[in-house]
Amino acid sequence: MMVLPSLRPGKDRAEMTTTEPLRLNRQEQLTRLADEQFDMLIVGGGVTGAYAALDASLRGYRVALVEKDDFAFGTSSKSSKMVHGGLRYIEQGNLGLVRHSLLERQRLRRNARHLVQRLPFLFPVMEREGVFDKRLAKAFEGLLWTYDIAGGWREGILHQKLTKAEVLSHCPTFREEHLTGGFMYFDARVDDARLTLNIARTAAFHGAAVVNHAKAIEITRNAHGKVDGAIIQTGGQEIRARAGVVVMATGVWLRDWDGRKKNDEKTLNVRPAKGVHVAIPWLKIRNDCTVTIPVPGRNRRATITRWGNVSYLGTTDEDYEGNLDDVCCTREELDFLLDGARSALKTDLQAEDVVGSIAGCRPLVAPPGGKTLEIKRNHEIRTAPDGLLTIVGGKLTTSRHMAEQTIDAAQKVLGKRSGCKTKSAFLLGAAGYDAQAITASGGISAHLGERYGTEARFVSDILQAEPGLLKPIVEGLPYSEAEVVYAARHELACTVDDVLSRRIRARLMARDASGRAAARVGEILQAELGLSTSETAQQVASYRAAIEHEKSILMGVK
Repeated sequence: MMVLPSLRPGKDRAEMTTTEPLRLNRQEQLTRLADEQFDMLIVGGGVTGAYAALDASLRGYRVALVEKDDFAFGTSSKSSKMVHGGLRYIEQGNLGLVRHSLLERQRLRRNARHLVQRLPFLFPVMEREGVFDKRLAKAFEGLLWTYDIAGGWREGILHQKLTKAEVLSHCPTFREEHLTGGFMYFDARVDDARLTLNIARTAAFHGAAVVNHAKAIEITRNAHGKVDGAIIQTGGQEIRARAGVVVMATGVWLRDWDGRKKNDEKTLNVRPAKGVHVAIPWLKIRNDCTVTIPVPGRNRRATITRWGNVSYLGTTDEDYEGNLDDVCCTREELDFLLDGARSALKTDLQAEDVVGSIAGCRPLVAPPGGKTLEIKRNHEIRTAPDGLLTIVGGKLTTSRHMAEQTIDAAQKVLGKRSGCKTKSAFLLGAAGYDAQAITASGGISAHLGERYGTEARFVSDILQAEPGLLKPIVEGLPYSEAEVVYAARHELACTVDDVLSRRIRARLMARDASGRAAARVGEILQAELGLSTSETAQQVASYRAAIEHEKSILMGVK
């Protein structure tokens, strides 16, 4: 494994650029996990755990990050993809969360500038049967001024009042009958899975050991009853990882955690709230922003957002008590979303139009009772008497701050003190990235730039060495075979699902086409990782079975 110098955040951007890509070898990461004594072991490779690993490594601690499946496998790849303050939180009276979220939004816009882009939000105003009618429009504009003052201004543009014609220019399929105008304000969006992966890779860049497909099955304790590590299960073997403090950053999976001692009590009420999104071909919607639409008979508002050649529609917000490893969009949820879209748009959307779906659970911290929609999205950090530390709750936008507070608490367990450095720390690929110049270049340069930032040249190096890898890996999507090679060599992709579901988002954007591409992805991984023929065939079959299972539930077959 290539060792790269530790970098100080906030220094000249040239310090965050390298002449060679960070190459992560899985076996070397596992060897480190077994052989080294770590200051901190972080369990859970979602966005909070990844940022905690980055924070700790930047403070100079020896850190290990383990994830039972793949980085961002759970909630962190199934969010709304929005980096935002949250207008709804003002309505809840939680102005402090909004103000802080908007500050964190701008930090992500700087530190992950290649991944986090500005996103306009459109709220149509209707005579009746809309998100807002004329009676509420003035009150809503006051809400938007509050949002701007709380921190929306940091984006460099304030909310705007739109005419009816301007609303239709942003979404030509919106029904005109009762439309009078609208409002537009500005937040941001991100490929949540790539952001999480990028944070984990940046932690590795700064010295952390990061391992996916490595499940913590037991927390270990020393003779004095204090936490001193964990037993990690991976690939048929068990590894004893040693650490001064263990951080549980497992999100909703804390609900089912069975690695606690028999006498341990659950000190946090984890309440999974299910959210789903479905992807529809963009030509059926033709929106250039996020459009908020009413859902008949419900107080809940839905949104529809463009992403490449699809628009994704969501979301729901209901309690979920089922299997957290098998969360799928149901036919009932699909019909609920499509009914809302059909009532607001002049397009005849059918279940057969859906090209992909995602379903995940928000890790709410709340006791039973009341509507999940009304629960505040705050987070909680607890340190048990034996030193086991738990972080749960919050949201994608505030993950950096959650990680900062988590590591502040972790170092108290260690009896040490060091300041946080992530407020201005660039993620890999962000320093020196010029979004306007890359976008203007168009074509493959723009595509790679928006995914890899300044690291895009390493993907193009693969293409230069093997031009045949320029071939698209999934029909109808811009991803090339070279990106699969890069995922295996530099992004710890181990399985067909790792590639198609998270390294590229083909499972959401083109589910059926991704199934047809699975065999070729398997061939590339076999060549890069030395997989056996039987293991490759099993991965391909498992991926295809998973998407058929997902599809059957979506269409109401199961």
